[in-house]
Amino acid sequence: MSTNARRDSLAKTALRSGWRAALLAQTLAATPFSGGGGEPRVFYGGARAGNVGGPLVKVKRLKEYFPERRWTYNLVYTLSNAPYLPAAALDWLRLRRIPIVLNQNGVFYPGWYAGDWKGMNAVMARAYHRADHVFWQSAFCRRAADRFLGERQGPGEVLFNAIDTRRFAPATERAERPFTFLLSGKIDAHIAYRLEATIAGLAAARAAGLDARLTVAGWVADAARATAEAAIRRLGLDGAVAFTGAYTQEDAPQVYRAADAYVMTKYLDPCPNTVLEAMACGLPVLHSASGGVPELVGPEAGVGLPLPEDWEAIHTPAAEAVGEGMLAVAAAAGAMSVAARARAVAEFDIAPWIDRHACVFRTLLEARS
Repeated sequence: MSTNARRDSLAKTALRSGWRAALLAQTLAATPFSGGGGEPRVFYGGARAGNVGGPLVKVKRLKEYFPERRWTYNLVYTLSNAPYLPAAALDWLRLRRIPIVLNQNGVFYPGWYAGDWKGMNAVMARAYHRADHVFWQSAFCRRAADRFLGERQGPGEVLFNAIDTRRFAPATERAERPFTFLLSGKIDAHIAYRLEATIAGLAAARAAGLDARLTVAGWVADAARATAEAAIRRLGLDGAVAFTGAYTQEDAPQVYRAADAYVMTKYLDPCPNTVLEAMACGLPVLHSASGGVPELVGPEAGVGLPLPEDWEAIHTPAAEAVGEGMLAVAAAAGAMSVAARARAVAEFDIAPWIDRHACVFRTLLEARS
């Protein structure tokens, strides 16, 4: 690790420690005035809302239906990706009989996390074993959590992420363009392989005769962008790959409507919102058949590229496999598009998701009244 990287890591650690200390103080101060029962008044445990990244987007969506009450809450909703409440705060909440609901996403394991993955999981496990109810984002999330956080004793259920399928809907008509694949989201350096595998696959598909393009939308780390651009030049893809930059949740539907299919080659991804958004917009999904993504896409809304489940190393599909998958998706895009949209509406619409949250919240609060 470079000196600058080590300095940045230490700074982030100090900021997180300070934030946890502030949240502990707030929890001790606020909870005695937080009455039980009644309508849900939710505190999100220090998690922020935003446009980029799963936890930020999830909190933003939840706040539209359950506005945050930082000082007069009667229920705490915390996210495994934002484990800011220290053990003392969680224990104080339990003592005060304030229900804790946890949304459990992924965990840390040696295949992708080079740091102290056991220590990071220990932090995450605090809420996992203290929560009154757990929403696992996929069956894969539940299996991974029980493996790395310890098997949980307590209520919980698998509840996939959700999106507003009225906002995320297919384009009314398709503009004239080559068949366009989309890769979107936050691409940090440690998942640059997503870009590399997709670009290599695009080259293979084009060599096989498919007139295809790739759009990369979202924030891309400088190192990942540099590696991708080098691959583009090496493979002769100049003009076939476009980087369109970061976008907001408000702009997201149009980003998907400008494409014909979605590519997700991240390994062991627990439950990516981008896949749900793409499906709701009628995009078939070409994906690494690992993690929770196969549970989302199903057998008719895309093509899965088989990979082993390995906690020790990252696996990516070969360029030839990605290229063949692109050819298969393009050939069956019409039927897959219809299936993707239908599955998104039936399984991932936000209205039942919010209703289920409200039901669990009310049940927990009534048990305390």
